[in-house]
Amino acid sequence: MAQKPYIVVLGNEKGGTGKSTVSMHVIVSLLRMGFPVGSIDVDARQGTLSRYIENRKTTSDEMEKPLPLSTHIPLLMSNKSLKEDAVKEDQQNLEDAITQLASNRFIVIDTPGSDSPLSRAAHSIADTLITPLNDSFIDLDMLVRLKSDTLDILRPSTYAEMVWEQKKRRAMRDQGSIEWYVLRNRLSSINARNKEQMEDVIQALAKRIGFHYIPGFGERVIFRELFLKGITVLDLEDCKIPITLSHVSAKQELRNLIQMIQLPEVERLAA
Repeated sequence: MAQKPYIVVLGNEKGGTGKSTVSMHVIVSLLRMGFPVGSIDVDARQGTLSRYIENRKTTSDEMEKPLPLSTHIPLLMSNKSLKEDAVKEDQQNLEDAITQLASNRFIVIDTPGSDSPLSRAAHSIADTLITPLNDSFIDLDMLVRLKSDTLDILRPSTYAEMVWEQKKRRAMRDQGSIEWYVLRNRLSSINARNKEQMEDVIQALAKRIGFHYIPGFGERVIFRELFLKGITVLDLEDCKIPITLSHVSAKQELRNLIQMIQLPEVERLAA
């Protein structure tokens, strides 16, 4: 029997957390390790990951040695008027996309910064879920409600509750499990009080609602600049872009991320 693709989902109902940037860097990391990778943009209306990949193909077509590319499928949400029909169509479209990409070892799915049946369906099939989170209490509010004066945890918030529901759906459907990682993104280099408080709250929350906490990418202009060419920090040498200290630091952050999420067959290659 053929091996099923391992599915990595990038999810957060808050927009602007860097899901598409992290998606692209995970995709290229896996491609450069030699794995065939499929990608799905569940947020095709905004289409940030789809445009990133289009930009990458344009850059690759102009190079003597082409860049590695994923097999990509953008998905639009159903426009059927009846909610029940729309949910069924979204589910079927996602299943069809997974089937089309079944020959790949990994499938990376980028989801929208909002709640939708299609996004929930994508979460429910994740083997690994990565939630990028900007280093602010505004973004943390999607995960947890805090007591304003003491920062004590009152209860899990909307997105955390949704993930818990999809974990239960996954277990009931095929006895599978979802490994959930929360990635603090766009970290400031300044050791401010707010940063320390975020650290304390996330560490406590990780134990309470069952995710792994990992540090992510620093606030680096380089990540935003790479989008227009569709490249990542792993492509700089092939694209003949001079390497700076910021690039070296960004590559180390990516290497740490790939090692910490412990994808099958990857750990020995990422070392």
